[in-house]
Amino acid sequence: MEKAKKQEIIEKFSRGENDQGSASVQVALLTGRIEELTGHFKDHPKDHHSRRGLLKMVGRRRRLLNYLRQTDLDRYRSVIQELGLRH
Repeated sequence: MEKAKKQEIIEKFSRGENDQGSASVQVALLTGRIEELTGHFKDHPKDHHSRRGLLKMVGRRRRLLNYLRQTDLDRYRSVIQELGLRH
C-alpha cells in the first residue's frame, strides 16, 4: 500500500490527531490490504502462500470488528458503512 493512501485512510478513520492504532483505523488499513491482495489473486491464482496471509488478515479484521462491536457499537456501524462491509 502506498504511503499517501495509508495516510489518507488513517486521517479518515482516526478519532484524534495522533490516533493511528485504534481498532477502526486498523480495520480500515486491513481492508485496504485485503482489497489489494484480492486483485493480486486474479493475476496469480496459484499463489497459495499469499492466500494464507490473506486469510490471516481477514481473521484479524474479523476479531477487531467483533471487539469494536462490543465496545463502541456506533463506531462499529459507521466503520462498516464507510468500508462497505457486511451488506
